[in-house]
Formats: sequence, C-alpha cells, structure tokens
Amino acid sequence: MKFKLSALLFLTMVCSIYAQQKGKITGIIFDKTINQSVPYATVSLKSGENIVTGVMSEDNGKFELTAPLNKYTIEVQFIGYQTFTKDFELTEAVQNFGTIYLTPEATTLEGVNIIAEQSTIEQKIDRKVINVGKDLTTAGATAGEIMNNIPSVNVDKDGKISLRGNENVRILIDGRPTNMSSEQVLKQIPSTSIKSIELITNPSAKYNPEGMSGIINIVLHKNTMDGFNGSVDTGATFSHYVKNTNSLNLNYRQGKLNFFGNGSYSYGQYKNEGDMMRTDIMSPTEIRMKSINKNYLYKIGMDYYINDNNTLSFYTNQSTNNSDMDMKNATTYPQGKYDDIFQKTNYNGDNKYSAYNLAYKHLFEKKGHTLDIEGNFSRNKSTNDGNYNTLIGKGPNQLYKDGNNNTSDLTTINVDYVNPLNDHTKLEVGAEARISRADNNFDSNNPLIPEKNRVINNKYDQDIFSAYVTFGQTYGKFNYQVGTRLESYKVESTLGGKTNFKDDYVTLYPSVYFGYTMSDNDMFNLSYSRRVDRPSISQTNPVRQFSTPLMTMVGNPELKPQFTNSVELNYTRMFNNKSSITAGVYYRRINKEINHVIYDDPDNDNPNALLMTFDNYKSNDAYGFELSANIKLTPWWDMQPAIDFSSIKQTGFVSKLNATNQMDFVERNITASAFNARLNSNFKASKNLRFNLFGFYRGGVDGITMDSKEMYKIDAGARYSLLENKLSISARVNDIFNTMKFKYSSQYPYASNGQFSWESRSVYVGINYIFGGGKGRALQRKSRDTNTKQSGGTGGGLF
Repeated sequence: MKFKLSALLFLTMVCSIYAQQKGKITGIIFDKTINQSVPYATVSLKSGENIVTGVMSEDNGKFELTAPLNKYTIEVQFIGYQTFTKDFELTEAVQNFGTIYLTPEATTLEGVNIIAEQSTIEQKIDRKVINVGKDLTTAGATAGEIMNNIPSVNVDKDGKISLRGNENVRILIDGRPTNMSSEQVLKQIPSTSIKSIELITNPSAKYNPEGMSGIINIVLHKNTMDGFNGSVDTGATFSHYVKNTNSLNLNYRQGKLNFFGNGSYSYGQYKNEGDMMRTDIMSPTEIRMKSINKNYLYKIGMDYYINDNNTLSFYTNQSTNNSDMDMKNATTYPQGKYDDIFQKTNYNGDNKYSAYNLAYKHLFEKKGHTLDIEGNFSRNKSTNDGNYNTLIGKGPNQLYKDGNNNTSDLTTINVDYVNPLNDHTKLEVGAEARISRADNNFDSNNPLIPEKNRVINNKYDQDIFSAYVTFGQTYGKFNYQVGTRLESYKVESTLGGKTNFKDDYVTLYPSVYFGYTMSDNDMFNLSYSRRVDRPSISQTNPVRQFSTPLMTMVGNPELKPQFTNSVELNYTRMFNNKSSITAGVYYRRINKEINHVIYDDPDNDNPNALLMTFDNYKSNDAYGFELSANIKLTPWWDMQPAIDFSSIKQTGFVSKLNATNQMDFVERNITASAFNARLNSNFKASKNLRFNLFGFYRGGVDGITMDSKEMYKIDAGARYSLLENKLSISARVNDIFNTMKFKYSSQYPYASNGQFSWESRSVYVGINYIFGGGKGRALQRKSRDTNTKQSGGTGGGLF
C-alpha cells in the first residue's frame, strides 16, 4: 500500500513537472505575393477561445513565443491580409513553423483607406488619442473647428486653445515643438491634413516639461503603403461668406525608399462682431470686423530603410498664412461726458513657418533595444502692419501706422536610448538641446506714443540643455516607472541693444507612475509630474501687441516661470462589444502663477485708456475630473459622450473705478470653475449612408477681468460613400440654431457687459477620393507612420 501511494505521488510529481515545462514557438512571416517579410503582424496563441499569449513580428518578420507544453491554435493577423490559423500540439522545447505566408485580401488591392472612416477616441497609458476620421465631427476648414469637439479642449473667440480650462498648454506638430502661437497653428493647419490629435495631460520625465496643463500633439498625415497611392479632399463652407479648403495626400514606396507628401490650400472671408455696453454711464462700443485668410501648407519627406536595423528619415513642414482685416471701432458717450471715438483700422499680416527634421534610428538585436538621434530646425517669420484712422470728438482725423516684424528660430537636437534589461524591466535615457532666438521689431508714427517708444527692437534668447532617465518594471498586474529630467535654463532679453532681463537656473523635473491591470478589461494608473510654464514671447515682449484708443497690451520681460506639481488618477474599462469608458481626476499646485494685470495707461491722455500686461502671483490650486465613453448601442448606432470639470484658483491685479471717478489698483482672488459636455452620435443607415448628431455645452466661467456666460450648439450631418468606399460625399450643418455667442459681464475697470459673435452657423459640403493600391506596412520610425515619439513612458504600455 505504501509502495502504491509512493508511486502515485511520484507519477503526480512527474506529471506536474512535465505540465510546467515550457516550449518555444518560432517562425517568420512573409507576404505571399511579393515574397517580403511582414513586420509588426499580430501573432496570438490560443487555447480554445482564450488567448494564452501574443507578440508582434519584428522588422524582419520573425517572431518568438513561450508557452507551457499543450495543444494550441496559432493565429497570425495583419491589416490587408487574410488571417492565418493552424492547430498544433507543443510537445518539444522548440516548435519552428518556418515561413508563414500571408495572402493579401483581394479587396485591399483595389484601394487603400488612408483616412479612417470614423473618428475614435483611444485611451492609452499616458495619453488620449483622437484618431481623426472622415466623419462629420471633423468636417470644416481648419484645426480650430476640430479642437472644440475634443473632450477637455476649448478654443476661445480669439483662437486661443486651453486644456482642462488652462491656456498654458504646449502645442506640438508631429511631436516636435513649434514657435508658432496656438492661434497661428489652428488657423494655418486644415482639418483634412490632420491624422490624429494626442492629449498628454501628465507627461513623464522623457518629455520636455513645458506646458502646465500638458501637451497637445497634432499629427499630420503620412502614409507608408507599398506602391503609389493617395487621397484628395475638397470642401466648401457656406455662411455669411463662402470658404474653401483643398488638400492632397500622396505616397510612393518601393523597396528601401518611401516618399510621402501632402499639401493643402484654404481661403476664406470671415465676419466678426462685438457689442459692448459700459453700463455705469450707458456708453456703447461697437466692433465690426471683416477678414480674409489664405493658408498654404505642405509636408514632404522620405524614409530610407538602409537595412533591417537602420533607418534614415527626413521631412519638412512649410506653411504660409496671409491675412487682411478691416476693423471698425466706435465708442459713444452721453452728451458732454467724454469725446466720442471712431476708428477704422486695416491689419495686414503675413506669417511663414518652416520646419526641417532629420532622424536616424538604429535597432539593436534585442527586441525593443533602440537608439534615436534627431535634429529639428524651425523658423517662424511674421509681419503685421496696422493702418489707423482715428477720430476723437470733433478733432482732426489722426492717421498713423504701427508695424511689427518678428523672426523666431528654434533648433533642437535629441538623443534617445531605450534598453529593455529583461522581459520586465526597461531603462530609458536621453538628452536634448533647445536653442531659441527671437527678434521682435516695432515701429510707429503714432503721435500719442512717446517718441522713445516709437521704434523698439527686442531680442529674447533661450538656451535649454537637459538630460533624462526613466526606469520601469512590471510585476504581474502591477507596473511602475520613475524618472527625472535635469534641465539647465538660460534666458536673456535685450531692449534696444541693452540687457533688460536675464535668468539662469538648473532644475529637476521628476515623474512617477503606478499602474494596475485588474483584468484584461480594467486598468488603473496613478501618475505624478513636475512641469513648468515659461513665459511666451508675447508675454515677455515689451513691444506693443495690439492697441485701440482705449486698450493697449504689452509684455513683461521680467516674468518668471510658473511651476506646477500635478497628480492624476485614471481608470479605463473595456467591454466585450468594443465599448469603453474612461474616467480621471487630477490635482495641481501652481507656484508663481502668471496672470493679467490691467491698469491706467500712462502714455495715453484719455482718462479711460487702459494698459494690459502680465505678472507673477502667489501659489494657486487647480483640480478637476473627466469622464468619456465610446458606447456601441447597436450595430447601427454608437455614441461618444464626454464631460469634464475644472476648477482653478486665480489671482490678478485690475483697475476699478471708485466713487470719485478715479482708478484704484486692486487684487482679485477668484475660483474659475468650468464645466463642458459633449455628445456625439453616429447612425449607420445602410452600408454606404451614415448620419451624425453632435451637441456641445460650455458653462459660464468667472474670470479675473470678466465673467463669461454659457455657450451651446447642435450640429448635424450625413455622409454617403460609393465606388467601394473610394469616394465619399459629406454634408454638415454647424450650430443649427445659431446659439454660439460669447457673452460676458464685468465690474473691472467699470461696470460693463457685451457679446461677440462670428459665423458659427454654417453649412459644409465636402468630397473625399482615395486612389492607388498597396498593402499597409506598420513601419516604425519614432513611429514612422506618425512622426512622433512613442508613449515614452508612463508605465504599463512600455512592456
């Protein structure tokens, strides 16, 4: 009996040991028609319906899996190919499948979908990615018309962009910094040139720390399909004036060379109106604006695949904006109170932006072991002339001219090294040099400006050198990453050839990430980062930014950077029907906050004239939450609801008219709470016909100088596809009920209220045509199809 029991225990141990033995599955994936390897195909190992493990094929098509000895089904998938499946039993230490040939889908060879059918919101580890499709939420002339449809992002009446209620956001184009203002970026990039928009709200130490509320990365189209293919878009927007936009996207890939390019042109006339009332003396002001904008943009580049381990890439972005605006400004006062003011102004401006990028990527033998070296140079040149015709009371017409001529150069050099030390550990190190040179010139013959201020030259130079290291590990369902960035910052401002401000300091910017994957469908992550918002050129430039008879704006060259410590918690839940929900909360501590100062203009004799500039204030707090979902209700109906709330404590100095009709300089402490809601619904009426309904609501927000009122709108549209989805026709009505108006009220510097309106209600009609053929190759560069760095680091997605 003892012998039998011992034998049974022995056999059980042997079986247990055998069951725990693991084998290796290897192979290489090839395209059957052209006999070339297929990189980044998805290889899954299944036991029944459950996925045991999976991997993506390498650049040369090879793959390797490890699993316990058992019976499995191997499945190989890649876009544009038929799925390969095979049942087998893993009984040996190594199971080599040799060469697996994938057969292209017949329908894929007839045409290439360069642009997705529908915009989607994808929650990744460290960012939210809005993949811009051909659906109706993206139909319009410029990037600005897309941005207001994105959760947590708002664009105000002047084109300034904010993220989570804060304008201190860093704008990137294709993952690279730009020295254009957000207004210029949104104006110059057509919506049809955008592939995706990435919101990185709490970046790791791998990223440059600028931007208090995070990073918005605008990714332009780039294609890597084999052969020659492309797409063409044209559309018109009908409102008070007709606006037109056209774009062309081309790609040719053969062997080791891939050439890509896209170009666009847009033209539009715009009408804007403002009506304000100073209620203490019942003095109205009318502003009427008519403008013409022409925008040209193109991007061309090439990738040279030297071999399986080395790639050299180059591209350039070029854009031009020509604008011409006529503005009429009329302020009338009660009889005998003050002299009425009438002003006609013509603003004529040109802006040219050029960027050049050269990148080299080396893949080491170990998977994920990479070295990237990249250089980027950009130049932004702008001129803006203002011709003024001012009449004050019964005096003579005052004719004068202001001229601004600005040049800004930015050079960056990056080195990024990634080394997966083992299957669960990754080390990333890198360095960056950023050299910025800005030259601003102002000249005026305005007799109201003191002669010493009529010709000004301001130079603003920044040198930033930094290095970072991040270290991350995964333990089962838990993962973490810690990192820090050491940065040397030097700035010098010269006015008229004399230094008027300089600063030089070294700072650490740490980041920490913790992730927990509760199940395949549930993921939590908690992150911390320290960031900085350095004063922009417009905030530091002592040259006059704009001027009306009653308001002048100048920068403050002595502004200090404001620093932010940010904590963020996010949760993502995936459902079996491809639905998902994402929720997040955040808290920020802001030190040396930058905000507006408004006081009497010492250079203007008008008693109502004000001067606006900027200054640093004490520490403040901000917090908020976000909730968004992608819900597939039925096979023909899906919807994407989103809400976000932000609350920011702000401090600023303003002027206030007292009882003796004198201006007092007062400090204001307010809490600016903002609530936004969006609801996008897509309806699939048939295989080719789709409808869309979009609603937007923005609650009122208290501000330092004024309180804005609520805004809301409803859009609707339809899209019809034909010629096997190669041709699509779209129509959209924006702001059906014409409810989008910017309304405000204020007590500073005196009691007033007003409203600004624009051509919000409009009808857009567009046509998209796709041509050419080829198969998708998901090739990498940083990521070669997006021209942007990969997640870079906040944890779980790195392993």
